[in-house]
Formats: sequence, structure tokens, C-alpha cells
Amino acid sequence: MPKGFRYNSPPGWPNQPVDWEPPSGWRPDPSWPKAPDGWIFWVPEPDLSHKSEAEVSGMDQRTTPSRSAAEIDESSSAQFVGEDHKAVSDSAAHGGISSLSAEAATSQFQDDFSRVSEPESIDSHSDQDLRSLRGDVVDLSDERVLQEVGIYRYHHPLESSAEYKDSLADLQDRIKELIKQGKAILASNLFTFDNSLAKGRKMTSDLSKLMLRAYNAEADNCVRSLRAGNVLTAKRRLEASVTAIARLGSIMEMRVSPEYHSLRIEELEMTSDFLMKLQEEKERAREERERLREERKVALELAAEREKLDKERAHHINAIEALKASGDTTGLQELLDKLKTIDDAIERNDYRAANIRCGYIYVISNEGAFGKGVVKIGLTRRLEPEDRIRELSGASVPFPFDIHALFFSEDAVSLETQLHQAFSGQRVNCVNERKEFFFATPHEVRELLAEKLGNLLEFTEEPEATQYLQSRGAWIKSLRVV
Repeated sequence: MPKGFRYNSPPGWPNQPVDWEPPSGWRPDPSWPKAPDGWIFWVPEPDLSHKSEAEVSGMDQRTTPSRSAAEIDESSSAQFVGEDHKAVSDSAAHGGISSLSAEAATSQFQDDFSRVSEPESIDSHSDQDLRSLRGDVVDLSDERVLQEVGIYRYHHPLESSAEYKDSLADLQDRIKELIKQGKAILASNLFTFDNSLAKGRKMTSDLSKLMLRAYNAEADNCVRSLRAGNVLTAKRRLEASVTAIARLGSIMEMRVSPEYHSLRIEELEMTSDFLMKLQEEKERAREERERLREERKVALELAAEREKLDKERAHHINAIEALKASGDTTGLQELLDKLKTIDDAIERNDYRAANIRCGYIYVISNEGAFGKGVVKIGLTRRLEPEDRIRELSGASVPFPFDIHALFFSEDAVSLETQLHQAFSGQRVNCVNERKEFFFATPHEVRELLAEKLGNLLEFTEEPEATQYLQSRGAWIKSLRVV
């Protein structure tokens, strides 16, 4: 008998006495079942010198070779539990334990017995031998345990967010803890296979890992494919996965733990919330870029207009001086009137350049693109506001916009805000308030403007929609519209 070791009988093999050692040339009976992968045939005897008699008695009941395989904890790969676990780990680190696969068990049993029977062989291993022996020891690290059930390290959408990074780390720690505690998948421990409770528990454990891998793969796919606004679809996919696992594992009462499922749902909701905020930030950035482009255009227009007016003013001043020098007063008053008009235009131009709140309010519609009863209420500071309307009527819409109202206001920003607030309950886009489309008729806007301004010089209630009406006639002829 090897000193310090005792024989550990695999499931289905006959139990042997504690001090049993194989006779010379002994081979396992071919009719016996194969030893499980990684089964440890020779385990070290625990040090009982410091334990009481009651503790020794209790330990003997736990570690006797005659115990059934059902009593062996699957998660520890048939190693001792409690205080004996440290002794096994220490012995394995020194090359004292040989872990044999099922295919090699019958051919290497005697060699393994001979090796552990020689005490000096434990101390005579080189560093290379120790590294080789450690390769046979089962890796119980958290990374390996998590990978077995489909939890892999990948770049999560929330990792780049400073606001969500800590919350994500805490959530992932809770998810991993449930997996390590074996609480992610719930299943019956009384299922039997081939009239063996041990085999039934082994099958239940393997299928639980398989089901958890499938569930985690679906959860990770939901997170990776999540887009702003489709969190309900992702939740339904994950709920369908839970239902399918419960149906397929009904014989073993196998199902995803509600606690674990709620954590993965929380992950989806957190990711969706982040994506929505990210979309809003991108939209605000796009709107800000658009605003800056518009302001640059306005500044260039005002600068060009000021340069034009300065040239006209200089030309008129030269003409006036020439008339005065020649003594000819014919046409002098007309030139002075034009000069005053130019000075007034320069003053207005300078006022608009200095006052960013002034501008043109426009009310436009596009019946061909949005239908009747939809208007856009906006603001532009362009010198020629029609240029802005033509830009909006570009390639993004099938028909040009029709102008219902276009008027200048010294406080156009406040007036635009008041109009938007008045129709706030009729927004077309209820999520992004920077979109200026409303379910309103031109007549409703006209009444509101008349109430606020007191008088409107020009307002067109009925749109021309020329291109739309002509196109609609062609649709009817080609039977595209009934």
C-alpha cells in the first residue's frame, strides 16, 4: 500500500478495503464501467492527528471509498470537500496525484500505482515535470467555470460609458456569483438514469450547463444586437428562451432561475437606457452642427451684404462730392435720399449681425410627403429666408415645401418657442422635441399668430402643392392610387 495514499474506487467498480492495494499484474474487469474523465484513483490520507475522535468519525463517513458516486460533489470533480480539499490541492501541486482519463484508466492503473508508491519520486520532479503534472490537474478557476456555461469576455456596449461602467461591473459580479453558486439553473436532484441516481445527477448537471450556455448565448446576442428603442423585442427573445428551456427540461424540472433571469433583463434595460441616451447625444450634436453651419452662413451673408452696402455708399458719396464740386445741384437730392436709404440698410444689417434673436419665422407644409394637417414651424436668420426653405425641399423629401407664412421678428427666438409650446400636444415626433413638425392646419397656426402679433400682412392657408397634384394625376392613370 503506498504510504500516505489510499485507493478511491470509481462509480460502478467493486468497493475495496481501505488498505487494499492491487496485486501484481492486476487489471480492471472489462465488464466494469469506464472510470469518469479525470477520476483520481489514489488520494492522500488526511492528517487526523489534530482532530477529535468525533471529527475523525465524521470524516471517515465522508471519505470512505465505499461511498456512492451520488455523494460526490460534481462541481469539485470528485475531490474531497471541506477540510480535505486543501490536502488534495496541496498534493496535486507537488505531483502526488495522477488524474487519469477514462480511456487510459485500464492501461495506466499499475504505472500510476507504482509511481505514487515511491515517496522519493514526489521530491525528485524537475520544474518541467511539475509543470507537466499540473497540466493534468482540473482547473477550478472562475474563468474556466464561467466559460463552461457560456460566459465569455467580450466588449460590452456599456464599458465605454463612465456613467454606467460601475453599475455594469456590479451587475456582472452578481451574475457570475449566481453561476458559481449553481443558482443560475434550477433542476431536480432526484432524477435517475439507467436506474442510477448518480448517473441521473451527472446527466442533470451536464444538461444544466448546456442549457445555461444556450441561455447565456441568447442573452449576449440580445445585448450585442440591441438598438435604441427595441428593448421590448430583446426581452421577448429572452423570455422565449426561458420558456423553451423549461419545456425541454421538464422531465428533470430544469428551468432558468428567476433571480438569474431578472439580472440578465436588468442588463438589457441598462444597455437600452445607455443607447437611448447615446442616440439623444448624437442627435443634439447633429443639431448643434446644423446650427453652427446655419450661423456661419448667416454671418457670411451679413458680411457680404455689408461689403456691398459699403461699396454703394462710397459710390454715392463720391457722386455727391463731384456734383458739389461742379456746382451742379441737379439730381443731388435724389442721391442724398439714396444715401440715406443705404445708411438705413447698413444699420439694419449691423443690428441683425449683433442681435442673434432676430430672424424670420416660417410656417410651411408638404402635403405630398406628410399629408394634410401637418405643418413645420421654424426659424431662420438668413437674409433671404427662401434659401432655407429651398434647402429643406432638397433630396430628402419627394416634393418641395409650400410657404404659408414668412415674417420678420426682432425676437424670433421667443416667438418660435411660444408657437412650439402652443402646439406641444400635437407634435409628430413625441420623443425628439427638436423636430418642428406638428399635427396642425395652416388655419390653426394663422389664428394663433394673429392672436400674438395682432396683425398679419400675408398668410396663405391653402398650399399650392403643384408637383404633388400633378404626380397624383399620373398615379391615378397608372392605377397606383385607387
